Parts: sequence; structure tokens; C-alpha cells
Amino acid sequence: MRFLLNVIDDRSSSATDDEGEAIDAFNDRLVAEGHWVLAAGVAHPADSLVIDARSGESVVTPGPANDTAEWVAGFWIIEASDLDTARDLAIDGSRACGRRVELRPFLG
Repeated sequence: MRFLLNVIDDRSSSATDDEGEAIDAFNDRLVAEGHWVLAAGVAHPADSLVIDARSGESVVTPGPANDTAEWVAGFWIIEASDLDTARDLAIDGSRACGRRVELRPFLG
């Protein structure tokens, strides 16, 4: 089963050196244990564009879709045999990056 682990941030600073090292070690573990699919950090919401083409006309608006105090700062996509394993990995990911992590299963 595949799972999305969203890293939830509320600060504009990047990871500290210690967090970066812990994230690298966690990533290495995901690879070694066969859980790794993909991971990346993403830009601050202020750098985003919202695209709405539902009406047939494309409307592009700068800035985030929602004005919130927290946002997705990065993510992991992992492979795990079950929700319990994914939950345990999300706990370790949260410890590594020093942020809250939202765990969501992929559909299908």
C-alpha cells in the first residue's frame, strides 16, 4: 500500500543542520527497508499559483489556495504493508524533521 506523509510547517525557515541530517538518515532507512517511493520539500505557499479552469476559462491567481498558519512544506510517499507500519514510519519521520506529519493512504 502507498501512503502520503505531508510535513506540516508553521515557520518560514528551512530545516536546521541537525534536522537535515536526521531527515537524510530517515530517508536512507526508508530506502534500505524498501519503503522509499519519493520525497521532496516544496516552496513556501507565498510562491504558489492557484489555477482554476473549471469554467472553461483559465484563472491564475498568485498565492496560496487557503490562508492558513500551517502548510505542507514537504512530503514523503512511502510503500508499507499496512496502516500500522505506515503510522510507525510517520512517527519516525516527524521526529526526524521536527514537524507534524499528516499520514494519508492513497486511494485504490
